[in-house]
Amino acid sequence: MRAVVVRSFGGPEVVEVVETALPEPGPGQVRIKVAAAALNPVDAAYGAGVLVPLPESGALGLGWDVAGTVDTVGAGAPFAAGAEVVALAYGPGTVKAQADHVVVDSSAVAPAPASVDAVLASSVPLNTLTAAQALDLLDLAPGSTLLVTGAAGAVGGYAVQLAHRAGITVTGVAGAADEELVRSFGAARFVERGAPAGPFDAVLDAAVLGADALAHVRDGGDYVGVIPHAVPVGVRGIRVQAVEVTADGNRLAELVKLVDEGVLTPRVARTYPLEQAPEAYRRLAEGGVRGRLVLVP
Repeated sequence: MRAVVVRSFGGPEVVEVVETALPEPGPGQVRIKVAAAALNPVDAAYGAGVLVPLPESGALGLGWDVAGTVDTVGAGAPFAAGAEVVALAYGPGTVKAQADHVVVDSSAVAPAPASVDAVLASSVPLNTLTAAQALDLLDLAPGSTLLVTGAAGAVGGYAVQLAHRAGITVTGVAGAADEELVRSFGAARFVERGAPAGPFDAVLDAAVLGADALAHVRDGGDYVGVIPHAVPVGVRGIRVQAVEVTADGNRLAELVKLVDEGVLTPRVARTYPLEQAPEAYRRLAEGGVRGRLVLVP
């Protein structure tokens, strides 16, 4: 079968599609026949060698987001062959979601949404879980004020939608051209990138502004970033944290239900055949994409 890997670190030029052995699930695991696998910034970071070293096998698989069909189950896995699912292929491995098949722990798997196709569904796991778990860290009460940077992006957009649903008053920061989009997510107010705003009870920094975002938080407020171990130093009594996403199939199932209810809006900018993975990574590196790029085996 085919898998997208890097065997040396760098930019899109090191991304390869290689032939590799079909993985077999162990106890509590499922093998998914991949229908679609979204690209995320973390994939590019893996390829650049920012987060993990190359494994002893010499190949590091890419892809955290997957939608597809269970085709084989390990002992004790609570899914049946033929089930349509989404999953978070968390952490490093030699074969990940951008492949013909991927093996994941069943605890990372949820039934696929019924209201969207596999391409859109593949963009759900990592970004919705990141947004939801970041909001968990903030633990804001209804009526609190929240600034979301990067509100037109995948994590930021989902964060606006989830916070709005929770009764939080959300202000979204993005480029001027994205105002209508951000307001459609439920933002009560829009602020153009670079303009002054605040103070707010908290900021969810999906755009990774770092210390600059703290200027928008009230004294004693909260900041949560989306890159672990890369948060600014707290000032004025501001509590500073970062979300480190965890694979949680039960929580993912709840978020999938919100997709089906129309609360969360998956967005895909473009699809590529799996064999065109290097081209997809080049487009990701160019930036400015609204919605995920998705590989289709």
